[in-house]
Amino acid sequence: MSCQKFFEIPACKKLLSHAGVINSPEKHLKNLIKEENRLEKFSLNRAGVFYDFSRQRVDEKAMELLFELAEDRKLNEMFNDMVIGKKINVTENRAALHTATRSFSDDPVCVDGRDVMPETRKVRDDIKQFASQIHSGKIRGTTGKKFKYIVVIGIGGSYLGAEFVSCALSDLADKDIKINFLANVDIHNFGRIVSLIDPETTLWIVISKTYTTAETMANTKLAYAFMEGKGLLPSKHFVTVTSKGSPGDDPLNPVAGSFHMFDYIGGRYSVTSAVGGVPLSIYLGYERFESFLKGAEKMDIHAVKAVARENIPLTAALISVWNTSFLGYQAQAVIPYASPLSRLAPHIQQLNMESNGKSITKEGDFLDEPAGTIIFGEPGTNAQHSFFQLAHQGKAFPIDFIGVINPFYKEYQEKSKGVTNHQELWSNMLAQAMALAVGKDDDNNAKYFSGNRPSSTFLLEDLSPENIGRLLSFYEAKTVFEAFIWDINPFDQFGVELGKTNASGIRSNIAAKNENSDYAFDKTDPITRFYLDTLFAGRL
Repeated sequence: MSCQKFFEIPACKKLLSHAGVINSPEKHLKNLIKEENRLEKFSLNRAGVFYDFSRQRVDEKAMELLFELAEDRKLNEMFNDMVIGKKINVTENRAALHTATRSFSDDPVCVDGRDVMPETRKVRDDIKQFASQIHSGKIRGTTGKKFKYIVVIGIGGSYLGAEFVSCALSDLADKDIKINFLANVDIHNFGRIVSLIDPETTLWIVISKTYTTAETMANTKLAYAFMEGKGLLPSKHFVTVTSKGSPGDDPLNPVAGSFHMFDYIGGRYSVTSAVGGVPLSIYLGYERFESFLKGAEKMDIHAVKAVARENIPLTAALISVWNTSFLGYQAQAVIPYASPLSRLAPHIQQLNMESNGKSITKEGDFLDEPAGTIIFGEPGTNAQHSFFQLAHQGKAFPIDFIGVINPFYKEYQEKSKGVTNHQELWSNMLAQAMALAVGKDDDNNAKYFSGNRPSSTFLLEDLSPENIGRLLSFYEAKTVFEAFIWDINPFDQFGVELGKTNASGIRSNIAAKNENSDYAFDKTDPITRFYLDTLFAGRL
């Protein structure tokens, strides 16, 4: 691909010019949404979901130019390159094959001349068998009791995706097993979790590709000591999900089960691998996990095969880049009108911001301006009573509204003000999107709403495992397409490593102080020295 600067691309020059047109009063959303057949022209009903972008600040000309940009960037071709195993993670010389983990096709996927699908299928089969043995009681803890608690030890991509899915599908969890996530190294996190579990019936799942992540290893060591202190054998209560040959895959350190993860799957894209597969299959049952995989696969197939104008994640990515790079929005909210999706925004936050928060192209050149956007969110209607004052009258940000047509609980039909709770939820979702778009004139400036605030609406029929898979895959594909548009690599995260490196030096100083109380922090900078002295003094 050419190293041409982003805003020098002909389509981008045209888009910059057209952004000025869209900013004119005539193109206010209150006018755009009145256009004939607006919804039909600016929505897509494909792959089992409905995506409505009629309340985005786009017109037909903007979409034509965005699809021209998609053609220039060869988005369909690049996505296909990713799926078939080409090494598109150029900075680390790796493939990016999260899509392979939910493929049930017989087609080979080759990396360095080797088909990765056999080992992918084997991991799935191993997970299925292990989960079945947990549920049947064939695998038990030290005292012979069946497992009733799972604690997942992992941070970042090693837990956020699995946490999102476990929350989304918790109403289907019928295996008499509770799940908790131990991510933060904060001792309060550990203390809270051990107060909720019964050690004799607890299975700890340690997830770390290298088995060296500082927070994960600290929590694992603490968990081992905790279990041993209760007279329980770690070999019967710990499971590892890690790379082949890592310290967590050591036969000299026996565990109840060990499952492999691979270099070609990044942490934030890994929930459909063993990273999510092991805890979710135990918590929900393997059959539900497989349904989740098949939903993700269906969206993957759509992302690969659909032409740009009918491609939901590609279209959403184009609109996201339009909002960020051409209209100047710096943030985006993800607002699911479904409480089970309460952990979606934190997962998308990491997925998108760690992938696309970059200032360097794949070729190593500085971008005209840094890529990425700030992602945040909260379920509706909670969000309305939290930060929607800013959404309506403060600095504007685009919003993804996510609606579910059929709730899990259908038996509660009591009406308040003539509507059920689920209908009340929908009335709020619909009202917020329209109010943001149209605004409201008022002689009292405090009650004036400018409107012209963009949003999309994404509909699922229900919260089945398959539809949660579709939703996950949609946001993964959207994130990747955005990166391809900006010409950045969404599969490395060197910005994360810098803080880890700096922490290592500070940790060494703390360890030295623990060994020798007379040790002084003379070699640290004055600001850091103050905080370290305060930590050891135990007071301000």
